[in-house]
Amino acid sequence: MLKTLAVAITATSLVASGAIAGNISGAGATFPAPVYAKWAETYKAKADATLNYQAIGSGGGKKQIIANTVDFGASDKPMKPDELAANGLQQFPTVIGGVVPVMNLPGVKAGEIRLTAKVLADIYLGLIKTWDDPVLASWNKGVKLPHTPITVVHRSDGSGTSFLFTSYLSMGDEKWANGPGGNDAVNWPVGLGGKGNDGVAAFVKQTPGSIGYVEYAYAKQNNMTYAIMQNKAGKWVAPTAANFAAAAAGAKWTEAPGFYLLLLDQPGANAWPITGATFILMHSKQTNAQNGHDVLAFFDWAYKNGDAQAAELDYVTLPPAIKTLVRKSWKTIVGPDGKPVF
Repeated sequence: MLKTLAVAITATSLVASGAIAGNISGAGATFPAPVYAKWAETYKAKADATLNYQAIGSGGGKKQIIANTVDFGASDKPMKPDELAANGLQQFPTVIGGVVPVMNLPGVKAGEIRLTAKVLADIYLGLIKTWDDPVLASWNKGVKLPHTPITVVHRSDGSGTSFLFTSYLSMGDEKWANGPGGNDAVNWPVGLGGKGNDGVAAFVKQTPGSIGYVEYAYAKQNNMTYAIMQNKAGKWVAPTAANFAAAAAGAKWTEAPGFYLLLLDQPGANAWPITGATFILMHSKQTNAQNGHDVLAFFDWAYKNGDAQAAELDYVTLPPAIKTLVRKSWKTIVGPDGKPVF
């Protein structure tokens, strides 16, 4: 279960590489927590220090890194260049994944329900209230939809997953754009709140008739029923690593200052429409050069050795050229002496 992995990365001392000599701390997004846990589990066999990551949501990760209470923050909502500069931060992407609508609808199998951005927005606005609503039925001919009330489940915490989800709804529905809008925390018109991707997954699993949204690894590992979505090309696509990669295929990282880049509603016949990268946040000027070095050493190792484990969880890894670009950006992360920490 992914919840177990997330707890493990929060509570367990994770050993780092031989060059590491201190306690390293990070906090933030639950979106990448499964792959960070896998990477850390493998990495811990190599050395003599601890790395503790608290999967508390992107909003919490941003707050903690700005307050300088952790060595790195993690967020699926990237900071814009001016926000990074104002807080003395840098960011870089680690992996790419997909946000997936999931539901608890007895008798309906994964991939049987079709949803558009507008239909999904109307559900989350509380305008579509039952599963056999004529609008839903019109998109799902041949699927036996029950006359069951829809229980909407959303995030209760500041969430990069929510940012991707609500930004996508804003792109596809004017009512959503002019109402709740796209952000990591919004005023939800209806529904129940769950903390973290694991909290939303748990709510949906225990609530018949419910719908929620989670990073795909949580849907996969929890054997959840997911929807297929209509993408920008008008095609019906399933949430798969190949389709997340299709959405990221045209990503122009070299033209993205501060690596600020969104991958929502991308063109391409196979592109999954709610795709996004997840990011690490670090201070440009490190008060502890060794800790800064050790954080970058971990992610450098993950770039070199973690692709297979990421793929097992249906994350998409960065192309080698982009990893090289990221490593070059690390040269401007410096210690008290002004020298690069890595």
